[in-house]
Amino acid sequence: MKIIALALLLAVSAQQHPAKTWTPATPAQLEAAIPARAPVEKERIETELSSASGIVDAHGKVIAAVVLITAGYAAHGKYSHFLLVQAPIRIGTEVQLTPGNYVVGWTRVPEGLSVHVYEAATGKDLGATLAKPQTQTLPVVPVKIWPPNDRSMIQIGRFMLPYTLSD
Repeated sequence: MKIIALALLLAVSAQQHPAKTWTPATPAQLEAAIPARAPVEKERIETELSSASGIVDAHGKVIAAVVLITAGYAAHGKYSHFLLVQAPIRIGTEVQLTPGNYVVGWTRVPEGLSVHVYEAATGKDLGATLAKPQTQTLPVVPVKIWPPNDRSMIQIGRFMLPYTLSD
């Protein structure tokens, strides 16, 4: 009886707190979700799978990012990361994304990084937001998507960009 009550409590808690159902994606989940060559405008740019990071929900939906190897492509200097979104997400306060493929680029500004998000297929600019220097001592990484119950942050190098999951 106690086990059934505990199971029901956990199920209700997961429904009331959907952010807690997102966990770090495993290397196998990232490899299955992220293309070896990302479709970016008219090109297919190689991804650096060892840099991949992401989160996955209880239904198998993935939000993941990976470094693009852009040397020699028209995207060099404009895009740095490929972003796969399988659930709606808001990045910063300005950029709302629906499920799809995106590319991310950034420029250094005095306050941190001005991060631009583009549709991968068309290159259409969807907006920009600010990533600020991290306030905690964390390892510097090419990209990391922290689970929402942990930090709700996308880390690019030593800069942090908040996100929220949408319904």
